[in-house]
Amino acid sequence: MVMNFRWISFSALLFPVLMFGQANTRDYQRELEHQSKAIEELKLEIEAARVRIRNESEKEKSAAQRISRLEEEISLLSRLLKQLKREQNTLKIEISDLEVNISRSENELEALKMRYAGRVKHIYSKGSLSDLERVLSSTSWRQAVYRAKFLKIISEIDRDTQAKIQSLIKQIKQQKVNLEEKLKKSFSIQKERENRYADLRQKKRAKELELSLIRQNKSDLAEYMKEKQEGVKQLNEIIARIQDEKARFERAERIRRQQAALQTKKFSSLKGDLPWPAEGRVTAKFGNQWNSKLKTTTENPGIDIKGKPGSPIRAVLGGIITTITYIRGYGTTIIIDHGGGFYTVYSHVTQVETHVDSEVLAGDVIAFMGDSGSVNGSKLHFEIWGKGQKLDPEKWLAKR
Repeated sequence: MVMNFRWISFSALLFPVLMFGQANTRDYQRELEHQSKAIEELKLEIEAARVRIRNESEKEKSAAQRISRLEEEISLLSRLLKQLKREQNTLKIEISDLEVNISRSENELEALKMRYAGRVKHIYSKGSLSDLERVLSSTSWRQAVYRAKFLKIISEIDRDTQAKIQSLIKQIKQQKVNLEEKLKKSFSIQKERENRYADLRQKKRAKELELSLIRQNKSDLAEYMKEKQEGVKQLNEIIARIQDEKARFERAERIRRQQAALQTKKFSSLKGDLPWPAEGRVTAKFGNQWNSKLKTTTENPGIDIKGKPGSPIRAVLGGIITTITYIRGYGTTIIIDHGGGFYTVYSHVTQVETHVDSEVLAGDVIAFMGDSGSVNGSKLHFEIWGKGQKLDPEKWLAKR
């Protein structure tokens, strides 16, 4: 019985350490690789945009064209900053977990050392017969066999404990090296974020100057309205491309599973019941709009909702983000696929809170009210597309 008790005691000592080594951990590496890839893609997109802008700058004479280029850069920089922040937050969580793991490993190492040192001290203070003497001093062969087995078990436990101590020491050293690497990367990201913020502030100041020119100059305003019409064409092309791409079949299945899991209705059955994407009043309705200042009629493929700067923009129904891009005259734009051939479009937004291919639910905040692509302050341009047709959003949104 004594032998069994000691065996259980040493097993209990080693069990938490073994369990610790087998514990499931969050796959930070995969997350960081995905985020780093998104950051590199955005950097390439920014560089390509800047090269194109430099090549086109000599041709551009209107404030509307200049502000469109500035807003495109601002949109890309804002998305990059958001992605950098996301990567830095992941690193912070990983660093925190590493620090906890190091502390836990050090505590376990100390416990192992103390138990092992206590056992060695006990043997030294009490004195110890050789294994052979213990066996020969047995009163019976049965007792000798038990003693031999016991000594072998104790010897194996000693070796395992020593090996575990060495393994923990090595593990702690590696964890500390990893921690230092993550801290360096976090500082590097912070430095890049600060540089990008400075660049963003400069672009925004230039944009404000160009906006003041547009508001004061009738011809510049007319040019700006032409930019919006070019933006309508650009959006039409994007929607057509989304409808044609093969990936939509996979999205349709993901959306179907989401609707089944949440027991939500299909988009087509919610006409007149959809929640509003933002707080505010409608300043431009769907369809042809008369501009009294310019004496022109232009098409509005959605509605414009005037709201407070920085107020939340929410998805009207669950779906998958297919596009986050800059559109001339409409600024930063998000498109959500709701399945069944229905899409919603959110333009003039800022501080995008989501990313392409992510699933969203009804009411999720996807961005905030901004003024990108707008000369009249912060607002949301909202569109609904169904079966390739532009639909009047006010007929689909709940009455208020």
